[in-house]
Parts: sequence; C-alpha cells; structure tokens
Amino acid sequence: MIDPKTKRSDVPEEYTWNLRDLYESDEAWRAEYDALRELPERLSAFRGRLGKGAAELLAWFRLGDEANLRCSRLFSYASRKADQDQGDGVCQDMNGKAMSTLVAVSSAAAFAPPEIMALPDETLERFLREEPALEEYRRSLYQIRRRKAHILSSAEEKLLAAAGEISNAPEQIGSVFRNADLTFPDVTDSKDEAHALTNGSFVPLEQSADRVLRKNAFDTYYARMGEFKNTAAALLDAQFKQLRFHAEARGYASTLEASLDETEVPVPVYLNLIDAVHGNLDKMYRYVALRKRLLGVDELHMYDVYTPIVAGAARRIGFEEAKATVLDALSVLGEDYTALLREGFENRWIDVYENAGKRSGAYSAGDRPHPYVLLNHKDTLDSMFTLAHEMGHTLHTCYSVQGQPVSTSDYVIFVAEVASTCNEVLLVRHLLNKTADKKERAYLINHFLDSFKATVYRQTMFAEFELALGRMAEAGDTLTADALCEKYRELNRLYFGPDMVSDDGIALEWTRIPHFYYNYYVFQYATSFCAAVAIADRILAGGGDAVREYKRFLSGGSSADPISLLKIAGVDMSTPEPVNAALRLFGELIGEMEKLG
Repeated sequence: MIDPKTKRSDVPEEYTWNLRDLYESDEAWRAEYDALRELPERLSAFRGRLGKGAAELLAWFRLGDEANLRCSRLFSYASRKADQDQGDGVCQDMNGKAMSTLVAVSSAAAFAPPEIMALPDETLERFLREEPALEEYRRSLYQIRRRKAHILSSAEEKLLAAAGEISNAPEQIGSVFRNADLTFPDVTDSKDEAHALTNGSFVPLEQSADRVLRKNAFDTYYARMGEFKNTAAALLDAQFKQLRFHAEARGYASTLEASLDETEVPVPVYLNLIDAVHGNLDKMYRYVALRKRLLGVDELHMYDVYTPIVAGAARRIGFEEAKATVLDALSVLGEDYTALLREGFENRWIDVYENAGKRSGAYSAGDRPHPYVLLNHKDTLDSMFTLAHEMGHTLHTCYSVQGQPVSTSDYVIFVAEVASTCNEVLLVRHLLNKTADKKERAYLINHFLDSFKATVYRQTMFAEFELALGRMAEAGDTLTADALCEKYRELNRLYFGPDMVSDDGIALEWTRIPHFYYNYYVFQYATSFCAAVAIADRILAGGGDAVREYKRFLSGGSSADPISLLKIAGVDMSTPEPVNAALRLFGELIGEMEKLG
C-alpha cells in the first residue's frame, strides 16, 4: 500500500494503469481530438439521405460505428487521466474537451432517429432484403423505432443533444467538489493516534475494530458534509430538474419511466424490488439484532455498521494475494476466463492505490482495446472482493466485445452488475469451502451477510430514496437539504429497524453518494445481486452447461432486452422470485451465524 496523500507523480508505475494502450502520449490524444473535429460534418452530410436506399442507410451505420469507436477511445483516455488526479487542471481540461466532442457528435447525429422513425415498415424491410449487411443493425433499428412516441423532430433532438453538457453539470460539479475540493481533518483513535480522513478512507476507517476511531470518523465526516449540505442539495435539485425536463420533453409519465426505458426495463421491476425487500425486512432486523449482540454494545450506532462482527479474524490481504485468490476462485469459469483475468493483471489494466486527488470508489470503464479498472485498494478482504467485482465488469465487457458487432457490444446497465456480483458470490463460496475454522467461517459469513445488507437492502433503500426525489421534483417541490435529510432518516429507520440508532449524521449520508446522479441506477445493484446469487448457484451445482449458458449471457451485449438475456443464464427477473430466493438465503446465513456466534 502507499500513503493516500501521495502525489500522483510519485506513485510507482506498476500500480498505475497503462494508458499508452489507448494513445502513446497526450500529444497523440490531442492530434486525434483535432482530427475528430471533422466528424460532425461527416455525420451531418447524411441528413435527409437515410431513406434514399439501403446503401445509404448501411453507410450511416458504418460511420456511426467509427464515431463510436473513436469517441469512446478519446473519452476513455481523458476520463482516466482526469480521475487519477482530479486536481490536475490539464487533465480536467482534456476531459472537458472530450465531453464537448461527444456532445458535438451527438448533436450532429440527432437528425437520424426521426428519419429512421419515418421510414415505412415495408421500406425498411426492402432495405434489409437488398443489403444483407444491414441485418447486423436490425437490433439498432428496433431500438430506435420502439421509442417512436418519445422521439422528437430533428431540430428538437439536436437541441436536446446540445444540452448534454448542461445536463451532466450536476454530476461533474459534484464529483469535483467531493473528490478534489473537499478535505477533512485527521481523526484520532482510542490511543489518540491520528488517521487521514478522505472520501476513500472513510469506509475503511468505519471498518476498524476501534470504536472510538469509527465514531470520530463518522462524526467528523458528516459534520464536514453538513457544512455544505445546501450546496449538495442544490446539486441534487439540479440533477432531478434536468431529469424532469428531459422526461417531460419526451412525453414520459415520470423520470423513472424515462430512465428505465433507455434500457428496456419495465417500471414494475423497480417497484417490485422495493415491495419484495419490504416483505423481507424482518430478516434485516434479525441481522441488526445479531450485529448488536455480537458486538456486545448497549446501543448499535450507524458507525457500527461496517466493522466486522467477528473479532480477531481480519488480516492483511496484499494486492498480489488478492489477485491469486480471485484467479483461484474463478477457475470454475474455465481457462478462457482466467486467461483474460491474467492478461488484465499482468498488463496494467488496473490503477491500484489511492493517491492525492484520485477519484474515490472503484469502477471498470471503457471497452477497446480493453477496459480499465480504478481501485483504491486497502489490503483488506473488502478490497479483494472489490477486485473480483470490477474484474467481473471487465470480463463481461471483453466477452461482449468479442461476441458482438460494435452496434450491440455495449450491454445495458440492468445487467451490468450481474457479472461483477457473480464473481463476488463465487469468491465467497470458494473461501467458505476452503475453511473449516469456526472463526474464519463466521468471518466470511459475516462478509457475505454484509454484502446482502449493503447490496440488496441498502441499495434498495437508495432506490426508494431516489424514487421519492423524482416524485418530489415532478410535483414541483424543491429538493432542500432539510427535506432530503428528513426523507433519508425516515428510510434509514425503516430499513435498519428498532435495534439501530439513527445517528444525526446519517441523515446526511445522501451527500456522499455519487450514484444519485446516475439516473435510477442503484436499484440494479440489488436486482443484479439477486440474479448473481442464482447464477453462481447454478454454476457451482450444474457445471459445464451452466458455465456455457453464463458465457452466452456475457457475450450477449445488448443483442436482446436485459430480461431476455438473463433468461439465457437461467434467471427470470420479471418475477420477484429471484429477490425472495436470495433473501431466503440471507435468512439461512443469519441462522448459521447465530449458531456460530
């Protein structure tokens, strides 16, 4: 590990991602940025021509593929540079230029959906017969035409596309504020020793066995966030105002419907998740009571949520050990899968440790020539699971790129968390199978229980909070700090139950969650976790057939709607059964933990 306050320039190269796989240098990136300035004109040249003939329509889609590949690479490089040090003005400028390029290209192409929408069915079918190569884009054509009621005129579409940078402003401003400008004082532990408090170190500090340190980190973090709660609320208010604007402009009944329609997810799937979790809150309350008992505290506070409830079993897991264990655990998926994992591990696809100004959290992003993974690795069990999680995203992307043409290689967010979470489930099952030690087993079950708590219950709570914000915005209410805090605390009490003290600071937790700017994204963590539990169980029980079906799903990209893609892997998310089944397992694990404890 390195000190989280280390300057980016001082981080050893082997722990950083190799961006030369994208461009050899910043100068090469700038040359491509300049070259892409002519792309909007090339796209605009097709205006009024898409219905002229099959050859014209095919040429348009081929140009779209080129634009997709070149712009994605340009944006990936700039975004990775910006995220590795959000205080670097040069990198932030590059990221802004990349975003401007994407907006310019999107604006130039905005005429296409209305033109394609206007094609009579018989004309389109004739084009497909005349030009067999167009068959590759049948799914893309369907995706455009299925939303006919929500596509506007060419001029209106161009105007909405041009507003892209403005629409992204709340997220961009919030990210820079949280990760670059906002700083925290050090916090002390029970021995009066100081610890650095950052966005990246907050959760690891909350995982400490030292309750004084946990409380000090909790109180200090949220006291600092409270100083800026009105700014944070204004940013969220702007986010939901732009969502409402776009939903109303396109004729959707709600911001939720507009966001879910992007990925062909029916609104009832979102609402059914909340209902199913509400029906299983008794298990969450059992978990909270168990945590309170095993920690031996008179009152369980929110700063007691992350610390392991099995004392003395935690140990340091270095990055090299984490990689080796993940490889071993995922060998059940076959040599082709682990070979790709090794390629990523050995060729610097990963930016490993926190440094000054680096974006917090973790992600996998980009696609060609390969994805990149951002970590803030802390040499903990949780960090090892994060590695498995993000490499699940990475290999999902690799399989989709290999298995699909450009037009359908980018899978939608509803299935995005399935592969990542499946890796986590396979990892915990692997670790549980390797140990007969009572304390270690209890420690691992605790981690699995915490995954359920964090991913199914907590993310569903986030989803319900986001749903409430959307409804408030649609009613014309301003999202004030007081209103947000009141709603958040109300939900926190509902989800954690009577044995949890809802400390004052927790009402401000919404200020640190970047996913509230991702347009109803978070519910998919919960649905994906439940799907992943079912898929992992099939793989471990069914062997080769289940693995082959899972890889067909991974290779599916966006070649079908997400509900249909998951059915390939044996899971039907149109029903609440996967959620209920996963939470039944949660209850069984609590029962085992109660006996072990």
